[in-house]
Amino acid sequence: MDIEFEVKRFDELSVLEVYKILRLRAKIFIVEQECIYQDIDDKDQKAYHVIGYKDKEIVAYTRLFDAGDYFENASIGRVVVSEKERKYGYGHSLIKESISTIETHFKTKVIKISAQTYLKKFYETHGFEQIGEEYLEDGIPHIAMIRIKNIKDNMV
Repeated sequence: MDIEFEVKRFDELSVLEVYKILRLRAKIFIVEQECIYQDIDDKDQKAYHVIGYKDKEIVAYTRLFDAGDYFENASIGRVVVSEKERKYGYGHSLIKESISTIETHFKTKVIKISAQTYLKKFYETHGFEQIGEEYLEDGIPHIAMIRIKNIKDNMV
């Protein structure tokens, strides 16, 4: 079974979907990564939510922001894939879907992320480049990365 994606605004999410999304985020970011932080940050309401389903269960997720809603540029955040599903490469599918959604809904080719440093090479495969120095976010090493798709990229 392959992963299927849905994109929804916050007000389109069901109560059960919100619950399952928050449960997945807590399982990965708080429990697995042992990071105590405030995940529910009043930003979900502004975001588009990319939800990856497999067998009707949420196994992958990101939230997307238009320019100015989080960073100066459009952005992808809360990137998460269920631990047992990572071996299938769903992270790559999730990022591709997220980039496509930003380009479609926000009409921009410029995307900024705050990436955990160990995922630098993963994001580079999707056209992101590091900007600036490494920093700590919630006690975890991060780097800012940006993806600027231009006309020459369309010619390849």
